[in-house]
Amino acid sequence: MSLKKSLLAGVALTAFGAGAALADPALIYDLGGKFDKSFNEAAFMGAQRWAEETGGTFRELEMQSEAQREQAMRRLAESGSNPIVMAGFAFGDVLGQVAPDYPDTKFAIIDMVVDLPNVQSVVFTEEQGSYLAGVMAGMASESGTVGFIGGMDIPLIHKFHCGFAQGFKSVQPEGTVVMNFTGTTPAAWNDPVRGGELARAQISQGADVIYAAAGGTGIGVLQAAADEGILSIGVDSNQNALHPGQVLTSMVKRVDNAVFEAFTAGTELETGIRVMDLAAGGVDVAIDENNADLVTDEMQAAVEEARAAIASGEVTVHDYMTDNTCPAS
Repeated sequence: MSLKKSLLAGVALTAFGAGAALADPALIYDLGGKFDKSFNEAAFMGAQRWAEETGGTFRELEMQSEAQREQAMRRLAESGSNPIVMAGFAFGDVLGQVAPDYPDTKFAIIDMVVDLPNVQSVVFTEEQGSYLAGVMAGMASESGTVGFIGGMDIPLIHKFHCGFAQGFKSVQPEGTVVMNFTGTTPAAWNDPVRGGELARAQISQGADVIYAAAGGTGIGVLQAAADEGILSIGVDSNQNALHPGQVLTSMVKRVDNAVFEAFTAGTELETGIRVMDLAAGGVDVAIDENNADLVTDEMQAAVEEARAAIASGEVTVHDYMTDNTCPAS
């Protein structure tokens, strides 16, 4: 049975379990909500797994607007939640203002670096996992044209695109990657209708595999691809089951592990930068019963070879965050 408390207008704080303790960890989702079947839902799954395995309780918040970020953080800190995990880069600026006011509270932020003594910054090598997805797309594409649809046009999502393009071009050097972004505001993460429109536009340009890195917007991309009879690639959570046999793979970003491990560490959370890369299992491509018929033995072998080469350093995948170019596009 859950206990609900009002934090501020439009935001509900929920503490799972009976008798929430003052040191309960907390999770704040980004816009799009915890059941976006992508990034936020991956964060929720990590928190839920922690609660199931430990019997502990946690608080959670779903953001309704940008204006609520600071109030939500402060209310959670003042209520005794520790640590407080934020799912998404957009919390960065506000966290930089809030964290110094609560030096005894540990904070963790996913997808952004905030250099403060009580903050853990969790970053992923999305480009590495996207490279593997690109290899698979290159082997599956018959037209030689694939698509990439990003959510908000920000450097973080360009990391996905550049890694994907590099992996694709490693298989089809003369191939084409068509790229679109949904928008330039946070609304870009939750517009499946627009995602579907962009997917159909890319299909009209010859794309026969489309990779969506767009949060809830990606659900529309995957749906349109399935309706038009081409392949899609999911992101963050394993989305293969959304359209079995039509989702080539999902670039899984283990946001769930980041949340689970932060909650497990509790008030002993280690601060500083934590990099979750391919070698550490932070990113990968999902192969399961839903896409097994699409993944040939040759494709599986190519993925394993690329995974080993990246982990060993033999193959370096371009990181857009350190060099704002995309050589393979």
